[in-house]
Amino acid sequence: LETRDVAPSIEPGYLRKLMPTQAPEKSENFDEVLKDVEQLIMPGVTHWQSPNFFAYFPGNTSYPAILADMLTGAMGGVGFSWLANPAMTELEAITMDWLGKAIGLPEQFFFWDSNGRETGGGGVIQGTASEATCVMLLSAREKALRRLKAEQPDIEEDHVFLGKMVAYASEQVHFSFQKACIIASIKSRSVPTDDVGSMRGEALKKAIEEDKAKGLVPIFVLGTLGTTPTCAFDNLEEVGAICEESKAWLHVDAAYAGAAFVCPEYRHYMKGVELADSFNFNPHKNLMVTFDCSALWVKHQRDLVETFCVDSVLVDNPYSGSGLVKDYRHWQIPLGRRFRSLKLWFVLRCYGTQGLQRLIRERIQHAVLLKEFVLADERFEIAAPQHLGLVCFRLKGENEQTQKLFDKVQATKKVFLSTSSVRGVFMIRFATGSLFTKDSDIRTAWELIQKLTAEVLPASS
Repeated sequence: LETRDVAPSIEPGYLRKLMPTQAPEKSENFDEVLKDVEQLIMPGVTHWQSPNFFAYFPGNTSYPAILADMLTGAMGGVGFSWLANPAMTELEAITMDWLGKAIGLPEQFFFWDSNGRETGGGGVIQGTASEATCVMLLSAREKALRRLKAEQPDIEEDHVFLGKMVAYASEQVHFSFQKACIIASIKSRSVPTDDVGSMRGEALKKAIEEDKAKGLVPIFVLGTLGTTPTCAFDNLEEVGAICEESKAWLHVDAAYAGAAFVCPEYRHYMKGVELADSFNFNPHKNLMVTFDCSALWVKHQRDLVETFCVDSVLVDNPYSGSGLVKDYRHWQIPLGRRFRSLKLWFVLRCYGTQGLQRLIRERIQHAVLLKEFVLADERFEIAAPQHLGLVCFRLKGENEQTQKLFDKVQATKKVFLSTSSVRGVFMIRFATGSLFTKDSDIRTAWELIQKLTAEVLPASS
């Protein structure tokens, strides 16, 4: 990977010009298929596993996860119920408890407590954090609707209540929040953050009180641990207390940062998580599990089941409804599901929590190293507090200079970065995370940035 450009040098529509207009009528030799993978597909691939990939957030994989995916493909099967694939269902429940314990979640999010008793909570693997947010918002909507109809039984039309519901998130929330609100037909409101990008209780309370005065009903708050723009952390203790007062569902999106909680020294970031109704993070980002694998836990599994339970004689079996099994089709939007827990199980066993802790700490040290390089160059400034594996930096001065630098770096295809803009400040995001990245790769990337900076600011070279 280190010998390949991290980003492709192609133009949109390149592949259509190289491919036939229809599928072959007769079978082709598989050697020819593999030859075309190298000649046609690989030139258009962005190499997320490259040691020089520092864009977005990581999307890692590992040999154990790859092998598990191969086995899953060979087994086939669609796990919409326990009977459809008992091992798929039971392994998912077990590994979700394992993973929750590994990151220090409170016991009420697990299927079983330390004495082996069922808690009423539990975990499920969704496809992405975006999907998890949507599922939780829909569950919060239905729970609030049931409550409001019980409080005002004289109002029969659901749309009267739905039109008043509001969901809240910080101004740094991932754009999937707005998409979830569109799907759920719920109003959304952005809450201003403090100087370090954190949503605080006072700002949330102000927004909620303003909406209540208008006759609106707060039903859902998305608290983010590790925002996409700057890896900022909302104050869950303060936000959670406001949610309890307002009877609003608190969902915690720790899509990126959650993996770091396998290291006890970073769990202070999720202080107050016991106040949440649901919690989600992506093992496929920084925990060596191949995409897709998004871990979602709820305190009360009945909230999910009451929202998504739609039965059919087609999938009826003697065990559904018995209380002895979990049918995960009631925990998600789709009916079918893949055997995602197998790759999570492989990774947890092959690396162990200590191995995963070592990898997380190495990646964070890579970010610390880059931060030191930035601080040592007086032309640059750190644009946001450095948390975990993300460093946000910029050239001092106007945004246009940083934009020019970013464009020059991307044009080399040797290093792949991304950008962010917070309150009008444009910055470059440098996210560490590849399994193959070494200190020397961080140094080489920074030297390239410095070289191109001299072209942007020739007077300072």
